[in-house]
Amino acid sequence: MKRLFAATLLCTALLGASASAQKTAPQVSCRDPQSQYEMNVCADRAYKAADAVLNGVYNQLAAKLEEKERAKLKATEVSWLKYRDDNCDYESSLYEGGSMRPLIYSSCMERMTKARTAELREQIKEQEQ
Repeated sequence: MKRLFAATLLCTALLGASASAQKTAPQVSCRDPQSQYEMNVCADRAYKAADAVLNGVYNQLAAKLEEKERAKLKATEVSWLKYRDDNCDYESSLYEGGSMRPLIYSSCMERMTKARTAELREQIKEQEQ
């Protein structure tokens, strides 16, 4: 019984320390990242921002389409997302095990996402003509 209590107490202490460490993680400024960790964090933020823009543009285009076209757009987007993810996984696999891999992966994701956003914006322009 004492061992069970000690194990429970230890787990509780470790979980509390882990949660505390997450709350006090250093803030990363992406104005001038200095370490590989900061560059990785900033690249991920840039990708997530680009992805949010892509989602907004996708929704704008989808709203302009008839149901049949919207279904085709959705199927195309699902295929494109898989291609993007697989392509960036491949590109970054060249750095497997290295600290640069997250930077390469996120940068690829951002680059391809921005390119797809531009494509969808062109399609919106075509719909408006």
